[in-house]
Amino acid sequence: MTTIMIVEDDPKICRLLQTHMEKYGYDTILIEDFERVMDRFRENRPDLVLLDVNLPKYDGFYWCRQIRVVSTCPILFISAREGKMDQVMALENGADDYMTKPFYSEVVIAKIRSHLRRAYGSYAPRVKERTIELSGLILYPERLELTLNGKGVELVKKESLLLETLMERPMLVVSRERLLEKLWDDRQFVDDNTLNVYVTRVRKKLKELEIEGALETVRGAGYRLKPTWRDER
Repeated sequence: MTTIMIVEDDPKICRLLQTHMEKYGYDTILIEDFERVMDRFRENRPDLVLLDVNLPKYDGFYWCRQIRVVSTCPILFISAREGKMDQVMALENGADDYMTKPFYSEVVIAKIRSHLRRAYGSYAPRVKERTIELSGLILYPERLELTLNGKGVELVKKESLLLETLMERPMLVVSRERLLEKLWDDRQFVDDNTLNVYVTRVRKKLKELEIEGALETVRGAGYRLKPTWRDER
């Protein structure tokens, strides 16, 4: 079933949207703790997000940017803010559409159907998903996921880029300079220790897949990925 996450702090509007979504066969997720939007997103992986601008703690533009780090799912704003700049900011921060309140439920449903078709259905581009495989370890750069023997972990974009660079050159030392160029367009604003942070994060993700000691630090040279794990397929 298609799942839609509703990020709206007005309970009446939430219930109205939920009623219409479920009427048309969609499953819904309502956000109650507005500091855990990304936690709920990762837990449920919705197919589409309906997002308000004015929210407690952080606004909708912030959450739109956070979702775009890990997903390309359609994001539709529904907001009482009618200014052109609000619409521009929503689109610039990664949204796919912007609707103003009050809204017609039929229009919301029509837009949801349209964006779902474009993202997953008859209008979606027929592009084969890119994968990178090394001894059964599979990286899915577009979905930011790493799997081994049926178990998977989620990644952020920088972690994915780091793994992609290392997996494409297994057993070979990849210099810090090459990794910095791959991960950041403008290196002059990047603290040299930032790369160490992402290497540590990637090691933790590999450990979740029961891979330890595979990502080696070669002092004075860079990093190397050695396929020490077992492919049990």
